[in-house]
Amino acid sequence: MGGEVDQDGLQFDAGVSRQIEAVYTTSDVVEQRRAVRAALALRPGDRVLDVGFGPGLLAAEMAGEVGPNGRICGIDVSESMLAIARTRADVPGGPGLELELGSVARIPHPAESFDVVVSTQVFEYVDDVVAALDEVRRVLRPAGRVVLLDTDWGSVVWRSSDEERMARVLTAFEDHLADPHLPRTLADVLAKTGFTPTHQQVVPILNTAYDQHTYSGGLIDIVSDFVPGHAGVTQEEARAWADDLRGLGTSYFFSLNRYLFVASAL
Repeated sequence: MGGEVDQDGLQFDAGVSRQIEAVYTTSDVVEQRRAVRAALALRPGDRVLDVGFGPGLLAAEMAGEVGPNGRICGIDVSESMLAIARTRADVPGGPGLELELGSVARIPHPAESFDVVVSTQVFEYVDDVVAALDEVRRVLRPAGRVVLLDTDWGSVVWRSSDEERMARVLTAFEDHLADPHLPRTLADVLAKTGFTPTHQQVVPILNTAYDQHTYSGGLIDIVSDFVPGHAGVTQEEARAWADDLRGLGTSYFFSLNRYLFVASAL
C-alpha cells in the first residue's frame, strides 16, 4: 500500500502510516521486496524513481544497490509517510534519498530523468491508470524500465467461522481501492501506453497460523478500522470479524496473490 489514494479511499494519516510500516517490516513483505529488487536488476549508477514510496524501505534498499553515483528519488502524497521515510534517507554507501510530496498524476521531474520507475501497491489506488503511465513514460529515458507490483484482491483466501461476514468485509475493504482487480488488465494497459511488457510473475503471500507479525496479522487492524460504514458492515461486525480471526490460532489460513510486471519504454 502506497500513498496514492482516491478521494474516498484509505487515508494515510499518521496512525495508518505506522500500521503500514509495521506490516512492511514483516517477513512476508521483506520477501516481496526481494522479488521486486530481483526484477529491478539495478546497476551502480542507475537513476530510480519510487512512486508511492510509503515508509521508504524499498527506496533505502535500492540506494545500497545503485551506489553513491546513482540516484534514488521518491514521491508520495502522504505527509505522514514522508516523515517516516525521511528517517531512512541516509544510506551508507548509497546516495541520500530524495523524497518529496507528489503524485503520479503529475510527477515533479523533467522528461527522461530516470532509468527505472518502480511502484509497489500504488496503481490499484489510481483512478486514471493510463494518464499515470503516460507520466511514467515521460520521465523515463528511451528504453527505460517500469516495475509495478499490485494485488488482485479477488485472490484472497481467508478462513473464517462466518464466511458470509468474511465476504461482506472483503467487499467493504475493496472500497478503499480504485481498481481491486487491476493486475487482470495491467499488461494490456501497459501495451496501450507505449510500453513493451517483458516479464510477469506472481508474488504470493501465505500465512498458515495467526501471528500479529505477519502480513495478514497486521492487515486485520487496517481492515477492521476501515470497513465500518462500507457495504453495510457495522463497527460491531468488524470487531467480531477481527476477534474471530485472531482466535483461530493454528487453524488460521490466509493466502493472497500479488502480481509483478516489468515493461520497457518504447
